[in-house]
Amino acid sequence: MDNKKNEQQVPKELLIPIERKEDTSEKITSPSRTFMQDARRTFFKNKLAIFCVIILGLISLFSIIGPGMNDHGLDDQDLSRAKMPPHVPVLENISWLGFNGTLKDEFKGNDVEHATQNAIQRYNNDKDFIDIKVLSEGDGSKDSAEVKATYHIYEAKDMSDQYFWLGTDTLGRDQWTRIWLGTRVSLIIALVAAAIDLVIGVAYGGISAYYGGRVDNVMQRIIEILVGIPNLVVIVLMILVLQPGMLSIIIALTITGWIGMARIVRGEVLKLKSQEFVLAARTLGTPNSSIIRRHLVPNISGIIIINTMFTIPGAIFFEAFLSFIGLGMVPPEASLGTLINTGFENLRLYPYLLVFPAILISVIMIAFNLIGDGLRDAFDPKMHK
Repeated sequence: MDNKKNEQQVPKELLIPIERKEDTSEKITSPSRTFMQDARRTFFKNKLAIFCVIILGLISLFSIIGPGMNDHGLDDQDLSRAKMPPHVPVLENISWLGFNGTLKDEFKGNDVEHATQNAIQRYNNDKDFIDIKVLSEGDGSKDSAEVKATYHIYEAKDMSDQYFWLGTDTLGRDQWTRIWLGTRVSLIIALVAAAIDLVIGVAYGGISAYYGGRVDNVMQRIIEILVGIPNLVVIVLMILVLQPGMLSIIIALTITGWIGMARIVRGEVLKLKSQEFVLAARTLGTPNSSIIRRHLVPNISGIIIINTMFTIPGAIFFEAFLSFIGLGMVPPEASLGTLINTGFENLRLYPYLLVFPAILISVIMIAFNLIGDGLRDAFDPKMHK
C-alpha cells in the first residue's frame, strides 16, 4: 500500500517516456579490427620489444654511417699506433669510464722496485709516462709486492691530439671504423641467409604439406638426409670449393638452414588445408599455386615472421662462431667474429679489443630475441584484449 501511495505522489511531469529505436541494440559503436591490427596493437604495447626495435634501428644506422664518422678510413693503417686504448674527447676527463687513452695493469715482484721495473719493461721503458701506485710493499718473498701502473701511451707517442674512440687493433687500424664495418657484414650475412631460408623453407614446406602423399614422403626423406649432415662439414666443403668469405658463409648457412622453416610451415599447412575456405577455393577451380600463395601462406604469416626473427640472431652467432674458429671471414676482412677472435688473442693485455665487439653482438642477439618474443605474443590471439 505504501508503494502505491508513493507512486501516486510522483508528479507526472517527471515521467518522461524513453524513445526506443529498433536498430539501437544492434548498432556497432566502433569499427571492428582485423587480426593484423590487433597484432600490431599488442606489439606496440610491448615497450621492451619497441625499445629493442629502436636499438636495432640505431645499430643498423651506425653500421652504415659509422665507418665514415671520423678521419680514420678503412685503409688507414699504421703500426706505430697499434693497440692504442680508447681515447674520446670530453670523456677523457672522466677517468673511471676508461676512455682517457691510458693502459693500466698490476705487476708483481719481490719488492716494490722489482715490481716497478716489471711495469717499466712492459711499457717500453717509458719511465716519464708511467704512473706507479704501490698496492703492497711485500716482504722480500717471491711476488709479494704489487704495484698498479698507468701508462699514458698517447703522450708517450706524441699523439695527445689524436682520438681513437674505441682504440686501435694490432695493425693500428681504428676499431670504431672496423666494428661498424664488421656489424654491417654480419647483419648482411644474417639477413640474406634468413631471407633465403624464408623463401626456400616456405615454398618447400607448403608444397610438401599441400600435395601430401608420395610427394610429401619423398620431400620429407630429402629433409631427413640433409638433417643428418653436420653444418660444420658443409662449411668445410664450401671453403674447399669456394674461397673463404661472405658468399661461402651465406651458401653454407642456407644449405640446411631452411629445414626448420620448412617443417614449421608443413605442420601449419597440414592443419589448414582441410579447412572450409581451402575446399571452397578448390571447388571454384583455383589453381593449387594460388591456393598456397593467397590462402595458406597469409594464414601462417605470423608463424613465419616469428621464426624468421629467431633465425636472424642464430645466423649472426653462427657467422661469428665460424669466423672465430677461422672458417668464416678471413682478416683483414672485418666481421664481429673476426674482431672477437682478435680481441680474444689479446684479452689479457688489451681487453677493450674483445669487450666492445662482444657487447655489440650480445645486444644484437638479445634485441632480436626480445622482438621475436614480442611478435610471438602479438600473433597469439589469447594475448589480444
